Amino acid sequence: MDTTSHAWAVDRPVTSAFAHPSGLKGRLAGRFMLRTNNQWGVLGVLGVRPGDHVLEVGYGPGGLMRLLADRTGAAVVRGVDPSPEMRALASRVNRAAVRAGRVVPKTGTAQDTGLDDRAVDRVVSVNNVAIWPDLEAGIEESRRVLRPGGVLVVAWHGGTDPGRAAGRLRLPADKLDRIEEALESRFPRVTRGALRELDVFRAVR
Repeated sequence: MDTTSHAWAVDRPVTSAFAHPSGLKGRLAGRFMLRTNNQWGVLGVLGVRPGDHVLEVGYGPGGLMRLLADRTGAAVVRGVDPSPEMRALASRVNRAAVRAGRVVPKTGTAQDTGLDDRAVDRVVSVNNVAIWPDLEAGIEESRRVLRPGGVLVVAWHGGTDPGRAAGRLRLPADKLDRIEEALESRFPRVTRGALRELDVFRAVR
């Protein structure tokens, strides 16, 4: 099975099990992400309201989906991720919510979510935007599925006080600028900021 992919932010094929989880290495990477990713700060930036429909792009092991379902009052948390292994892990992590239909992990990509136009109130992507094959197509897809007034949050390793791993993965300024420009060309309101270990963009449709 081919476990490489091409990403807009790097000039070589991406082979990391964290970027392309597959097989045993992919499952181990997913469990590591579940233990180490701190995503509480993203909830405040995203601003989910009770009854909202939320889409997570690149949900990985499903930790943020669990927070969104348990802590925000969201009606439904949908997700797309290209990895069948991550879909299986996220389904186990959110077993009760999946059975209840409140968490719906699917296979899919940033540029092909499979959702209808204006289907959701919030879209969030954490630590995967740099490995999308096509940045602009992914952002356009998020705009398409958002309802008017909806919010897109895109976050990547960095922030005000990153740990060693996050610091190594920080994007250079020109790549961050490109994300901001892609958002500003499609959304009327875009802000850029930082959490402790994440650089964060927030766009309102």
